[in-house]
Amino acid sequence: MTSVIGHRINLRLLVLSLCILSVAITLMNVFHSSYRAQHELIINKSLEANRVYADKMAAMTDVYVEQVMTQLKYSARLLSSRVNDANFVAQETTRLKQQTDSFNSVYVVDHDGVIASIMPTSVNIQGVKLTSERSRQSIRAKAPLISDPFVSPAGNYLISMTYPIFSPQGRYLGYVGGSIYLEDSSLLSNLLSRHNYKDGSYLYVVDRNRSLIYHPEKNRIGEVVLGNDAVEAVLNVGDGSKGIVNTQGVAMLSGFAMVKSTGWGIIAQTPKDRAIMELETQMQYVMFESIPVGIGTLIFIWISAICISRPLWQLANTVNKFDTTHSLSTELSNVNPWYFEASQLKVSCENTFNLVSNQIEKLHSENLTDPMTGLLNRRGLKRAIENFQQSEKPISVLALDIDHFKAVNDKYGHQFGDQLLKQTAKLMKAQVRDADVVCRSGGEEFIIFLDGSNMDVAYEIAERIRLSIESDITSLEEGTTISIGVAQWYGDATPISLTLELADNALYAAKRNGRNRTELFS
Repeated sequence: MTSVIGHRINLRLLVLSLCILSVAITLMNVFHSSYRAQHELIINKSLEANRVYADKMAAMTDVYVEQVMTQLKYSARLLSSRVNDANFVAQETTRLKQQTDSFNSVYVVDHDGVIASIMPTSVNIQGVKLTSERSRQSIRAKAPLISDPFVSPAGNYLISMTYPIFSPQGRYLGYVGGSIYLEDSSLLSNLLSRHNYKDGSYLYVVDRNRSLIYHPEKNRIGEVVLGNDAVEAVLNVGDGSKGIVNTQGVAMLSGFAMVKSTGWGIIAQTPKDRAIMELETQMQYVMFESIPVGIGTLIFIWISAICISRPLWQLANTVNKFDTTHSLSTELSNVNPWYFEASQLKVSCENTFNLVSNQIEKLHSENLTDPMTGLLNRRGLKRAIENFQQSEKPISVLALDIDHFKAVNDKYGHQFGDQLLKQTAKLMKAQVRDADVVCRSGGEEFIIFLDGSNMDVAYEIAERIRLSIESDITSLEEGTTISIGVAQWYGDATPISLTLELADNALYAAKRNGRNRTELFS
């Protein structure tokens, strides 16, 4: 019997092997499950964010088109009784062009298709008779019309919006129209180009014929987009979102919406690789951080295996030596109690579970600190807003921005710019109280929450910060200055995010008024 036991697997090795295998499988499962869950969450959030953004831009474009057509309608009504008055027609064309930046050019065409007036006059086609099919489409329609993109007689690639002119007796007299040059700057292109994303996201617009009428890469305007799932979906289905591979072969997370007044499709999209890049970085960080804990876990398991195997091995030897001349109770009295060893195994399992739980907690925990400056980052800023909103205590909000920081980066390099950010952050922390919260909201921009403060105290602290930075940072010959905007949140139900916008508005006022100053929102 002794030889049989001697050739069997050692209990210590068995326990150690099983524990290592169990922990490894558990950790791998936790890493894999967490990665998949976070991956799907990021994908779904990106798709929804792009869908909402595209829908918002489509709604804004509808409002823009409605306003533009209203302007043309009003002008057509003025011209209805004086269309033969050349001076008045010229004055009205000038007024409509200068009223807003809605159009790159404005023109009046009579019922024969002759351009009676055009503004700006540099488009030297007044008196020219329009003969192209697209140019005469408005005359045949005798109704408000938004054209497909085409090349004008002056050589501009444009969209034309026209409104018919009828005499008081109902006789068709021609139309008044405005052109939007798709390859030049316009109010429409400015509207579509404004977004705050910095993750490679961008927006583009196609017409009903799949031609690009807006794209960040202007050389692509006019290109017909074929084989793009997002374009097909927005033109055939309307609003929605989906993951696609675009015509350039890049995987994209696209949200899309249709401009109801024109039939255009607006697509907002983010490169998939950029969306999940942060997740991969976080997973690598968690894996590296788990190595010391893993080594400690192995040492603990080895010690536990020794503790578990010793009394069990004593029991096995006792049973092996047992014969009829010995009493079983006498032999077992020399063995440590089973319950005690079972209790130790339970503690070991509990400790192992605690270690795994700690890893899961680390995996899900957020990094709230900006590694460069040591201030709270955007996640920390969001957490601070939530805390102040719940506390309902009045706070003052300071929005700060380093003046001419981009020029400093361009002149001295990013490494110097990073050092300037660190110095600025250090001086800010030195000038505020322990209860105040200092955040880096992005780039050279900072947000400070002054706990329980009012506008007078906030202004005093803001000026102290501004003067400290101006006097203490001497690494630049031209000096370092900041502009500050101050707003007050009174602890009511108003979202603090609105107060942040007010502080930003005050900051922009400080910029406009010459920089290196503090402006209070009023």
